[in-house]
Amino acid sequence: MSTFTNKTLLITGGTGSFGNAVLRRFLDSDIKEIRIFSRDEKKQDDMRHAFQAAKIKYYIGDVRNKDSVDIAMRGVDYVFAAAALKQVPSCEFFPMEAVRTNIEGTNNVLESAIEHGVKNVVVLSTDKAAYPINSMGMSKALMEKVAIAKGRELGDNAQTIICCTRYGNVMGSRGSVIPLWVDQMEEGKPITITDPNMTRFMMTLDDAVDLVIYAFTNGRNGDLFVQKAPAATLETLAIALKEVYAQVNPKFGETEVKSIGTRHGEKLYETLVTREEMVRAIDMGDYYRIPCDTRDLNYDKFFTQGNEDISRIEDYHSHNTYRLDVEEMKSLLLKLRFIQEDLGLIKKNKTKEIRSE
Repeated sequence: MSTFTNKTLLITGGTGSFGNAVLRRFLDSDIKEIRIFSRDEKKQDDMRHAFQAAKIKYYIGDVRNKDSVDIAMRGVDYVFAAAALKQVPSCEFFPMEAVRTNIEGTNNVLESAIEHGVKNVVVLSTDKAAYPINSMGMSKALMEKVAIAKGRELGDNAQTIICCTRYGNVMGSRGSVIPLWVDQMEEGKPITITDPNMTRFMMTLDDAVDLVIYAFTNGRNGDLFVQKAPAATLETLAIALKEVYAQVNPKFGETEVKSIGTRHGEKLYETLVTREEMVRAIDMGDYYRIPCDTRDLNYDKFFTQGNEDISRIEDYHSHNTYRLDVEEMKSLLLKLRFIQEDLGLIKKNKTKEIRSE
């Protein structure tokens, strides 16, 4: 953490699961200040009581309002841009709201960071941005394009470095399926799954923080970083969760699993890296680094220069990555803090109402 010594970090959308994970990681470090920027004063108050640390400062504002972003950006060294609308159904019904937050809001953060001389900005994205079929993914895909274009415009020797991270399903994050299924079990209801054969990448919040820090440390302007991750079918996840919670109460192991069909805007599997991106992806071991397209504003090059490799390369998606079995999935579930709390392995520090990571 020496890079963060005596530095000020701003996290937009900082009251979410990612912001909480960053605080847990950084609070005991020698970072000077962490600024939490969000529009939800209740969640900020919850965090204030939970962490009680003088180095955390809370800013009320909305990324849609650049003036409020500018106030929080003064004196900032680094930015993790996590503010987003990310629930598929709500974005599907209100797509312009997703545009205003995910695209225009992120652009406000980037413009403000450049104007205030911020050194590094890491923008958080999602696998749904690759070949998007829903409004959330489409808005996130354009968010990536905005960030990458700004990074390309700034170039290698700029004062501000802007790069993106893209990751899959973050287990136990706020609004995700695992806390929902646990609530259904406790209420004596069936676990509802869309399609047993649907696959999703499986990452913990710590993995997500590791990816952002890796991008922060290794990124150049316009880079996109992806962490290699295992996947599991929803059926495997449901079985593993039932077996884990059978340790709390044996009846949970007998919970019915009910298939309800694929929801509007959902895919059978998620793509983390498209084949077009895989052509220029650099294998960094646990990560892929995807440099931005460096063609200039001579648009003819986009039409006259092709790449035959694209047709021979496959996407990197949740159907062709490493597939977890039930025992491996159980081991991953046991890394989640709220599951450790429910099993009595660590002290419970959240109410059921905010069960998540």
